[in-house]
Amino acid sequence: MNRKTLVLPAVVGLLAPVLAACGGSDGGSGGGDAIVVGTTDRFTASKDVPAPLDPAYAYDVGSWNVLRQTQQTLMIQPRGDGEPVPEAAEECGFTDTGNERYSCTLRDGLKFANGDPITAADVKFSIERAISLKADSGVSSLLSTVDTVETQGDREVIFHLNTADATFPYKLSTPVAGIVDSDDYEKGKLRDGFEVSGSGPYTFKAETKGDELTKGVFTKNPNYKGSLTVNNDKVEMVSYADAETMGADIEKGDIDVMTRAMTPEQIDKLSESTDSDVDLVEVSGLEIRYLAFNTDAASVKNKAVRQAMAQLINRSELVSKVYGSQAEPLYSMVPATITGHSNSFFNKYGDPSVDKAKDLLEQANITTPVKLTLNYTTDHYGAAAKPEFEQLQKQLNDSGLFDVDIKGTPWEEYRPAQQKHAYDVFGMGWFPDFPDADSFIAPFLDKGNTLYLPYSNSRIINTLIPESRREADRLSAADSLTEIQDIVADDVPLLPLWQGKQYVATRDDITGTAYVLNSASSLQLWELGRGVSN
Repeated sequence: MNRKTLVLPAVVGLLAPVLAACGGSDGGSGGGDAIVVGTTDRFTASKDVPAPLDPAYAYDVGSWNVLRQTQQTLMIQPRGDGEPVPEAAEECGFTDTGNERYSCTLRDGLKFANGDPITAADVKFSIERAISLKADSGVSSLLSTVDTVETQGDREVIFHLNTADATFPYKLSTPVAGIVDSDDYEKGKLRDGFEVSGSGPYTFKAETKGDELTKGVFTKNPNYKGSLTVNNDKVEMVSYADAETMGADIEKGDIDVMTRAMTPEQIDKLSESTDSDVDLVEVSGLEIRYLAFNTDAASVKNKAVRQAMAQLINRSELVSKVYGSQAEPLYSMVPATITGHSNSFFNKYGDPSVDKAKDLLEQANITTPVKLTLNYTTDHYGAAAKPEFEQLQKQLNDSGLFDVDIKGTPWEEYRPAQQKHAYDVFGMGWFPDFPDADSFIAPFLDKGNTLYLPYSNSRIINTLIPESRREADRLSAADSLTEIQDIVADDVPLLPLWQGKQYVATRDDITGTAYVLNSASSLQLWELGRGVSN
């Protein structure tokens, strides 16, 4: 069997704030040919998305997987799980008891890839630029607790927060906090197209066809100075239109690594194979899928309709028929392995029941069957999206209470349409910004939510999210987090469906695969090397 199951430590959320130096490394030299990585992530520059790789705009896992290799951040998420550690910083930590003042000291001698020195002023410029641009992707919301940024000399930067935020070290590890050169990035304008520059472990060159990126070439940055060891000299990332073509190429040896998104059939085949030159690596995952509602739309404005859907959908059947052992039913927006998780939807609705759903609709005087269209994207979350929505359609229609159609749209059109409230009900996936409950709550429920949902709950926004962020010990935030999840289960602006595992397929002469994905599904290409075939 060619499956390698990697059992990493369970995610337990934030530990104590970091205030420790982390020694840098000049990195190793992998040598040899470029390691070629395949992905079904698509990268398109368009009128609606002109700057897909600007750190002040990018807010999806594919774009972040480019930026994490090229844009150095003060902090970085470590191998596997755990609290963030210094990267461009030599040390970072809260300097007050209220988690409202956070200070970082830069490593000495930092340079951008072009050789220009990096100072605290560059960090200040980068953070303030992302906040002021306030891109419609919603990524600047990660920096919403920043009040002012102060510099002291060339190496010290101090963040004054407008409220306590124990999750702030994590936010400084995300690409929106990437350090950019003011010579390359304008303060008041996004950087259009696919040009990327920074001080991370790699430089980046895009190969394009029309307005699409077809290949990204990552070359080891000779000026990189940080905490990472770089185990190769070059990685090429190839973007595929479908998983089947990507799978055929790894079998032929045209690519070395296959990442998201493989089909369930491909995963099963690789898992069961005993004689392939391709290994399947499974690691713990925090990917979730859910339905979202435009709660202003007439079809779902009455929460009884949304509650009835929550009462009817059979997550176990959905997972078993579409994803098998590759996913698990999810009863909260917060995954089961994250501190603060509560099975709020199961606690409220229990097992699927047509009778209970019918009662909900009758009590609200809703005429049945309720006509709805469930929207999904055809090319962003893998080939299983269509059968998943066919299964949801069947479950709802079989109840006799709903008359559901489904409609698939390419991501390039889907995401802008969703932001403009074109869909009443739509499916989305989420890979966390960082492994903490806050990253499964605030992006959807805080002010300026990334989905542009009209739903707003003042208790969640003004009381519960701030309360939860005051607790550096995330166990102490459990009461606030549980109440948020209970409110969501009652109001149903979002309906969680399942939590997935992570898989990577690699040729058997590739090393470092145990850590090529971290717990937040982020690629760590520097971990890959080329060894001896088994």
